Amino acid sequence: MLRKVLPVAGAVATALLALAQGLTPLAVAGLALGAWVLLLAVTLIRYPPGGAARQEQEGEVTKASERLPPSDHVGIDALPDPALVVLGSWRAVAANPQARQLFGPRVGSADVRQSVRHPAVLDAIRSAMAGDSPAIREVGALGHADGAFRVRAVALGDGRHLVTFTDITQARVAERMRADFVANASHELRTPLANISGFIETLLGPAAEDEPARRRFLEIMARESGRMSRLIDDLLSLSRIELDKYVRPQAPLDLPPLLADVGKTLAMRLEADGRRLLIEVADGLPQVIGDRDQILQVLHNLVSNSLKYGHSGTPIRLSAALVAGSARMDEMVRVSVEDAGDGIAPEHLPRLTERFYRVDTGRSRSMGGTGLGLAIVKHIVERHRGRLEITSRQGEGTTVSFTLPVVPKRIEPAEPEAAASPSAVAPAQPARLELRREP
Repeated sequence: MLRKVLPVAGAVATALLALAQGLTPLAVAGLALGAWVLLLAVTLIRYPPGGAARQEQEGEVTKASERLPPSDHVGIDALPDPALVVLGSWRAVAANPQARQLFGPRVGSADVRQSVRHPAVLDAIRSAMAGDSPAIREVGALGHADGAFRVRAVALGDGRHLVTFTDITQARVAERMRADFVANASHELRTPLANISGFIETLLGPAAEDEPARRRFLEIMARESGRMSRLIDDLLSLSRIELDKYVRPQAPLDLPPLLADVGKTLAMRLEADGRRLLIEVADGLPQVIGDRDQILQVLHNLVSNSLKYGHSGTPIRLSAALVAGSARMDEMVRVSVEDAGDGIAPEHLPRLTERFYRVDTGRSRSMGGTGLGLAIVKHIVERHRGRLEITSRQGEGTTVSFTLPVVPKRIEPAEPEAAASPSAVAPAQPARLELRREP
């Protein structure tokens, strides 16, 4: 402030010297007093008290505001989906990290007509600018990502618009799977129903008096009606399993008797095909947590598949063994069903548990398959918090394995230590459990 006042004081002093020439001392004194009063008034007007402090304070506030991120950035960074703030001039002024990853690092300061370049997105923003807020559109293959997105543009005020991009790919996939499921189920039911209807018309017409034809048609009708019955049973079973998907079983279960029951149930089919079911159970196999009926259904489905697609006269191996736990996984029991057959091509393996998916549709239907067996197995294993694995080698065979959690060990109360004696017997060492695999 002193540097600013000195030029003014110098100008006043120069004026006083000019006026003081030829005046009396009293007049010069009065003139000097008036000049200093004038100087003080000018100084107070140009530099009021506290002005410098206020200027310094305002400067600090300005610098602090420059250090803080804009409110737009703070708001959209908290959003889980990609988001942009767009002005009426189509320029984006803010973008969260998800949006920069989707559209590129410069999207937060570029014209969205150049950085986004999607007609549906631009149409949504245009509608929001015109007052139609919120504007919602659905698009696919947006930016660097494939899939489906729901675009929502809403006005924020002051000429700003918030544009969000929600990934709805999984929802669309689920809808497509439901639609495919309904279409496949309808087709699977329509085919035998149409066959039965056609044979009924034939029996009522030309074959009414043809005893051999009538008997043959009735056998086909019985086979087709049984196919429909199995399909409906599998659909109802799958529905019940999905309803209990998040209800974890709690009952302890002994696996060896269950494996023996499967062999007894399928004994006639095994004998008719010249097959043997070899059951291998590791010594000291602990109890598992499971639903007895559902585990029996899993085993029945897997062994039935081996009967259908394995080579006649070859054995089917059914084994159960303990899998050691780790820091991230509890102890589990692995149950495996192994057959010798043609095997499955690698490209089919990821889709085997889809509903109504078949590697060989004609062969599956001719053997009475519904296309839901492995889908039921997958959902039951998931309900038991287990894991399903399918491995196959073409020309050799297929192995399907699933795991079940072991019943947790109870912590018994500590007993008083017995007096040591020479006759004390050391505790038995736990047996080593190994999975037996074919070379």
